[in-house]
Amino acid sequence: MIGNAHIDAVWLWPWQEGYQEARATFRAALQRIDEYPDFIFTCDSVGYLAWIEEHDPELFAALREQVRAGRFEIVGGWWVEPDCNIPGGEGFVRHALYSQRYLAEKFGRTASVGCNVDPFGQNATIPQLLAKSGIDSYVFMRPQPHETALPGPTFWWEAADGSRVLAYRIPHEYCSPAGHLGVHVGKALAQLPHTTDPLMCFYGVGNHGGGPTRANIDSIRELDGSDQFPQMLFSTVRAFFDAARATGRDLPEFSGEIQPHGVGCYSAHSGIKKLIRHTEHALQAAEKWAAVASAATGVPRATDQFEHAWRQVLLNHFHDTAAGTALPSAYDDARDQLGEARAIAARLQNQAIQSISRQIDIPDEERMTPLAVFNPHPWPVRTTVEVEFGSFLGNGGIVAEDDAQNRIPVQSARSTTVTGGRRRLVVPVELPPLGYRLYRMYPDHITVPRPAAETDTVLENDHLRVVVDPATGWLSSLVCKATDAELISGDGARSRHAVVLNDPTDTWGHGVVSYRDVIGAFTPVSVRRIETGPVRQVLRVCSSFGASTLTEEFVLAAGARHLEVRVTIDWHERLRMLKLRFPTNLTEVTATHAIPYGHVERVADGHETVSHSWVDVSGTLSGRAAGLSVLNDAKFGVDVTGGEIGLTALRSPAYAWHAPQPLPADGDYEVMDQGVQRFTYRLLPHAGDWRAAGTVRAAAELDQAPVALLESCHDGPLPQQHCFAAVSDADNVVITVIKQAEEQTGDYVVRGYETAGAAANATIDLPFLGRTITAEFGPHEIKTLVVPRDPARPAAEADLLERPTAAEAVATDEPEGERE
Repeated sequence: MIGNAHIDAVWLWPWQEGYQEARATFRAALQRIDEYPDFIFTCDSVGYLAWIEEHDPELFAALREQVRAGRFEIVGGWWVEPDCNIPGGEGFVRHALYSQRYLAEKFGRTASVGCNVDPFGQNATIPQLLAKSGIDSYVFMRPQPHETALPGPTFWWEAADGSRVLAYRIPHEYCSPAGHLGVHVGKALAQLPHTTDPLMCFYGVGNHGGGPTRANIDSIRELDGSDQFPQMLFSTVRAFFDAARATGRDLPEFSGEIQPHGVGCYSAHSGIKKLIRHTEHALQAAEKWAAVASAATGVPRATDQFEHAWRQVLLNHFHDTAAGTALPSAYDDARDQLGEARAIAARLQNQAIQSISRQIDIPDEERMTPLAVFNPHPWPVRTTVEVEFGSFLGNGGIVAEDDAQNRIPVQSARSTTVTGGRRRLVVPVELPPLGYRLYRMYPDHITVPRPAAETDTVLENDHLRVVVDPATGWLSSLVCKATDAELISGDGARSRHAVVLNDPTDTWGHGVVSYRDVIGAFTPVSVRRIETGPVRQVLRVCSSFGASTLTEEFVLAAGARHLEVRVTIDWHERLRMLKLRFPTNLTEVTATHAIPYGHVERVADGHETVSHSWVDVSGTLSGRAAGLSVLNDAKFGVDVTGGEIGLTALRSPAYAWHAPQPLPADGDYEVMDQGVQRFTYRLLPHAGDWRAAGTVRAAAELDQAPVALLESCHDGPLPQQHCFAAVSDADNVVITVIKQAEEQTGDYVVRGYETAGAAANATIDLPFLGRTITAEFGPHEIKTLVVPRDPARPAAEADLLERPTAAEAVATDEPEGERE
């Protein structure tokens, strides 16, 4: 019997109320510990302990004393109970990194049991994330038995890389009534097998905290003496898992994800999901540049500032916040907290980048403006950047030159301000891995080509041919020239792209399997070409439905293998959903979805599900292998039906509405996602499958864009093009993190993961440290390397807490000269 108090940091109350409730609950738990010598309390969110420390040191000291005595158990090892599908892979890593380090510092121990009882589904990478952060067991509740079958309440849960933890699904509920527990325990037993093996039941008043009551504890003592109930022990989650292992029985195994519970929550409140995604990537990019600048230009360490920013993100990973199921004011607080984190990231990135840029050797040249462009990815990136500037280059044409004196066309676009004196330039760039390149811009008096007619709806480059149908506002043709086959399906109703569905379901989407009740579609009001030039072509489609409007700008850059679509929605519908549909002619389809630090294949049966930054359908087209990846920068809800992808752009349920509670009959309630919102998606057609298309790296490039910085002329020791870090020999390895180590040793941390399900030997060049490292990645493996600043010390493999592992010899140094 596990005495606990599930505390929702935010739900039907703001975080300030959750903050106070954590204090009240822990104080009550200490009282029960004093009153009952056999009672034990379990706490599962490290962030709540940090709250107590910062405002009630006396209570915190009492908690530490009971932790040492074994009466106050700390499990979880994560900052809060996060949603387990929305955070990025690195977000989960930071839950463990900062939480376990906090526990080690304040309590002299780390958590060995993961605990996440309330979130609404479990992604397939979790066993690896747990195992590599010192956790060997995991307890959860959702999805429940009526939603997803599992081989038993206790089972080995295995990730794709082979990591596994011993898992247990809580029967019935994680919290209980305040009184007698006979009914509560009876309902739990009804879900459990008849066995002499140990079983586990959680009890205690929860959600708004509270914890076990005297009546709870007294009833356990009473029921323990009854022949109608099994023996009951006041115990810990750790003791349960130890007892389960000690039986010596072969426990069943399960691999893959454990989904779903409420599929609608992955599209509820688009704003919080966009903020979380963008803030995570802003911090990861800033950490890379801060790490480089610390070695290259002496910028001071900023690990404390990054940890503070990440803690703000981790708090807003809380399942009811991230899932969009909290009350409206919660999202005002979340905006401010995540805004603070983004501001920290922006400031530290700017400090790092400008410290590098000011050391580039840029000779003075009349009527020349230098532009330094920084690539945050450790692989080459070819893209376009947009930069606004004043009128110092005049109002005519502009041309750029790179460091090899190649002339590069520059295209003008409309400025974001209607006030004079500003221009927006679109510049094609080819950037070295995790580095920069300087472009010199000059006035150009060559006559600008006459633009194509506004009514021209064909976009074409060397890789793609796209035709937009003015009657539907959607593509009538999408040809990937590598396959030379028509990818788009245009049969009748399926050609409708932006469809509106009736959605009378609650905020979570309880009981929903799929969304199919189409009531209409956006119809085009105008289709016109707004840009034509040597750098890119842009078509703008404006559509409407009722009082709502949708603008999609189709952007095809010269040389691009993808079609970018920039979306602006002004939404004024209630209890409805907007889906963007992408029908294809593919047959024999395999649907693959991005998940945190990994991917899974799912049946293409039209069920609503959750994907991360991309989803792909690969199959057969005109007898050849082909496919389509849809990448996005802010969305999570998706369905795949055969070869058709449906991206859920938004839902508009009532805030924090939990069925079966009826909505007010007078309609006086607030619904979500009203007004203007923006996001971007990209269509990446390909031959073969998504692995050959480089989908994972392409999605990363959308989430972390290059930074373009207008510079001035000055002397400096750095060349006009430079690479600070690169991964080679393994296109299926994506390095996501380069940062300074948390310990003040001067070491650096490199983290990446294998993306394709195939082992790889990667060479990681770190010129900013004068190091080259080779590392073997197993299929689906997340790998962390600690790289000392001192080249005489070897790099070592580490766990996610940056602690060396027994397998540290897999990472070896290679002299740079020999490699060159």
